Amino acid sequence: MIGRLTGSLREAWRKRGWEPADHFRSRKDNGASNFELLFLRAGVMARAGDIEMAARLFADATTLEPTFAEAFEARGEILDVAGQRELASAAYEAARGARATLRPGAPDRHFALRQRGHFVAEINAYSTVLRSLKKNALPHLARGNAYLATGRPDKALADYDRALKLKPKLLDIMALRGEALSMLGHYQQAVQAFNACLAVRTGDAEALSGRAIAQMALGRIDEANADWRRQYELLAGRPSAQACVAMRLADYEEALAQVETALVKEPTDLYWRLYQMTARRRLGKVVGTAETLRVDDWPGPLLLLHASRVSSGEVLERADTAGRRAEALFQLGVLAHAQDRTSAERHWREVVESSAPSLIEHAAARNELARLGS
Repeated sequence: MIGRLTGSLREAWRKRGWEPADHFRSRKDNGASNFELLFLRAGVMARAGDIEMAARLFADATTLEPTFAEAFEARGEILDVAGQRELASAAYEAARGARATLRPGAPDRHFALRQRGHFVAEINAYSTVLRSLKKNALPHLARGNAYLATGRPDKALADYDRALKLKPKLLDIMALRGEALSMLGHYQQAVQAFNACLAVRTGDAEALSGRAIAQMALGRIDEANADWRRQYELLAGRPSAQACVAMRLADYEEALAQVETALVKEPTDLYWRLYQMTARRRLGKVVGTAETLRVDDWPGPLLLLHASRVSSGEVLERADTAGRRAEALFQLGVLAHAQDRTSAERHWREVVESSAPSLIEHAAARNELARLGS
């Protein structure tokens, strides 16, 4: 719909002296990534009729960012138009492959945060629409969600604030504003935003999740856990989401029950298998092996760790992001707990000190430490 609207208004914008290249320049001034700039330039070339250059720029963008499904898809579309069906088919297949590598966010979190992708086309389209529809809250909200999903909470917050000025009673915007504030580290302000939403909509499971994370970041463990327990009740019938909440609570009995239900629907999901191993180990049950699974990709090394097939050093070496390192450290704590609680405490404390509060392992580590009196 936005794409059609963009096309229909393009002539009017040209009369006002604005062209897509202007937006490309503004994105460059605002520090857009190189692959985003290539994608936007490719769009300008395509609209100008230079299909060959556009296809090349889209290809260059995917070289810089192999998970950039939008660029693969856009390249396929223009190759299709040019009659190069085989190349277009290969581009579409690459787009599907790129999307398959992007695991959705935790299912207990807000819908906007469960999305994965680069959303360059969406942000560009909504920015275009807002040049004519500045007094409409929906495009601000939609663009804010895209910014939030791509880890740009400052831009998301600016859009949510504009949307709230237009629709001050829209609770969905207030909750999303809380998520952006939390991502920026403004946890007390985030709690206040979630409070405003929950005062009216007490059964909002997503707002409870957001407030719990902000409370945990502030060290208010009891308040955070109360929100998660309420959210757990509201998520009845959604085992994957309940499993995540139970893991945050370090409630391994509930986590195991929900994870094993989730595994019936998603038997190859490595995170459900990992959380099953985690819960079983913490409950003193037989853990099982990872031999029947393809565990080359993350979190595969953590499953191999539980199966004693890799060392702690190897796992930490393969943990190539801050989030993965926190996941690895948490599992090292789980493995150490039965024999060496001091070591477990050290690993969990590092998780708390170094990871984002939104991470499942952050909350689980805090709860583990609280039980140890640490």
